[in-house]
Order: sequence, then structure tokens, then C-alpha cells
Amino acid sequence: MRAETIQRVARECGFELAGVAPADPPEDFDRYEAWVARGMAGEMRYLTDRRAEVRRDVRRLLPNARSVICVGKRYNAPETAGQPDEARIAKYARGRDYHDTLRDSLDRMVHGLAEYEPFEWKICVDTAPLLERSFARLAGLGWIGKNTCLINEPLGSWFFLGEVITSLELEPDAPPPDRCGSCTRCIDACPTQAIVPDGNGWTLDSRRCISYLTIELREPIPIEHRKGVGEHVFGCDICQDVCPWNARAPVTSDPAFTTETLRLAQLASLTEDEFEYRFAETAVARAKHRGLLRNVAVVMGNSGDPGYVTPLENLAGNPDATIREHAAWALVRLEEIIQGKS
Repeated sequence: MRAETIQRVARECGFELAGVAPADPPEDFDRYEAWVARGMAGEMRYLTDRRAEVRRDVRRLLPNARSVICVGKRYNAPETAGQPDEARIAKYARGRDYHDTLRDSLDRMVHGLAEYEPFEWKICVDTAPLLERSFARLAGLGWIGKNTCLINEPLGSWFFLGEVITSLELEPDAPPPDRCGSCTRCIDACPTQAIVPDGNGWTLDSRRCISYLTIELREPIPIEHRKGVGEHVFGCDICQDVCPWNARAPVTSDPAFTTETLRLAQLASLTEDEFEYRFAETAVARAKHRGLLRNVAVVMGNSGDPGYVTPLENLAGNPDATIREHAAWALVRLEEIIQGKS
């Protein structure tokens, strides 16, 4: 199958980036294994359990694998007005759950390619045990930056990644050079200092990352990181916002990745049933009702807005002990800011 055919079908299915990597074991696996051994995956057990070893070789997902078709779909939604009471949600989670969106597009792409040549295949989004950024780099989609995001030189890093492991013997693309150079903007801008040295490079300590703290962590947010969470209710885009390669990144007009502005007070009053109804088909559902209210309390505390005293007092009376504790902390934090002590 010709590379031009893969590129054309990928574009027809809504992907701005497409390339091919060999289905060989990725050389990055040893680095990944060392990262896990250092405890940097935190409580994300899906990265450390038996599935971790599956990432060593894609043939454990498809025995006849010969190539991996990697694609990227832009999700850079236009910025909102940024009202003071706006709930800051990471761009990737502002619309329909990207897992569903990408899987639908990948399914169309597979069937489009199968019209030219039959083959075995397995679709992967980021829930599959696959080192997808490593394969995307090998497929020429971009380099892995110091913030650990895949960066494409003309288009930036606001991309969802997807893969099709296939039995086709395809001509692989070449990885691009690393163009981060001496820039440290992402490292310097991270409020919780989550981008840490890793030998001769940099890596992400998930245990300090705002995205991990507000999404993946089920336990209380460590007190030493709560101020660093700042205004982020779900996820964080800081290391991408400050990246020079995103200065001219094009925005998407895809309605699947846009949504209305959410208000902090509105979220603070959501019942569990209301939460499930509102976020059932979005990535925000991953935080669960308890996690979202926990995050909202921290953000309200960091805001310095006395108008949040009543919502926080209401959360301090929540039946859930974690929500109560974060609301109590937030009330103290709020008072400190109002009095100019913090």
C-alpha cells in the first residue's frame, strides 16, 4: 500500500497527521520501565501492572504485526473569554470523550484502507498498552518535547494520538529531529515543578502533575501541591500554553471538542446524578463526582474570591470526608488570601 493512500484516507477521516512506524519493540521501553521503577506513575496502576510488560512489543496485541500506522487529530479549541468564575477545564476534555471520537475515526480509516488491500488490524487509542508517543515519533509525526508531549514543528502539540497496528508491511517514515533546543519555558512555568531531570533529558513526575492530581489521583491532593493546582478544576494545559511551537498552532472548528463555559459555583452544587447526566459522554467523567467537588473546593480556595465562602461552607458539610477536608482547607486558604497572608 502506498504512503499517499494512507495519508489521503487519514485526511478523509479527519486526521491532520499520519505516518508509519515499524512494529519492532520500541527502544523507549527501557526508559519507560525505569520511569515506572522510580514510582513516577503514582497511583496509575494501569501503567504498572501486568499491562506494563505488554508495552514491550506490539505483537502481544497483534501477533502478525508488521507496521503501526500513527495518526494525530487536532483538538486545539478556541480560548474562552476567561471569566473570573470560569471553571478551567483542559482543552482535551471540553467536548465529547475523545476516546469515542478517535475510535470512530480510526474505524472508518481502517475500512477505507481495507478497500485497497486486506489486512489484519487492531485499533488503539491511549487506553491500549502501547507507547504511542514513541511510535508517533518514529512515524514522523513529531518529537517528544521536554514536557513529554509530542510536538509537530508546523502544527504544535494539541493533538490526540491514535494507532492502527497492522499486518501490512509498509515503508516506515523517519523521526524528526528534536527542536526543543535550550528552551525551558515548560519547565519554568509548571507550578508544581512536575518536569524533572532524567539523565540527559527531562521527564514527567506524575505525582506532581496537576493533570494527575485533578484526574487520576483518587486520594486527597497532597497539601503541598494544592496551591500549585491554582485555578485548574480538571487537567492542565500550562506546559503546552507556554510552548513556543504552539504560538501559531491552528485551532479546530470540530464541534466535538468545544463546549459551553462551566461556572465554579454551578459545579460545586452538582449532585451525583446531575454530574453523571452532565458529564457521562465526556472525559470529565473520569474524575468522578467526588473528585470534581474536591478539585472545585481547592480552586475556590485559591481564587481569593469571598463570594465562594458560602459554596465552600456547603461543601464542608458534604457527607464525603475527602470533600469536607478539602473544603475546610479551602476556607482557610481563602481567608489567608483575603487577609493578604498568602
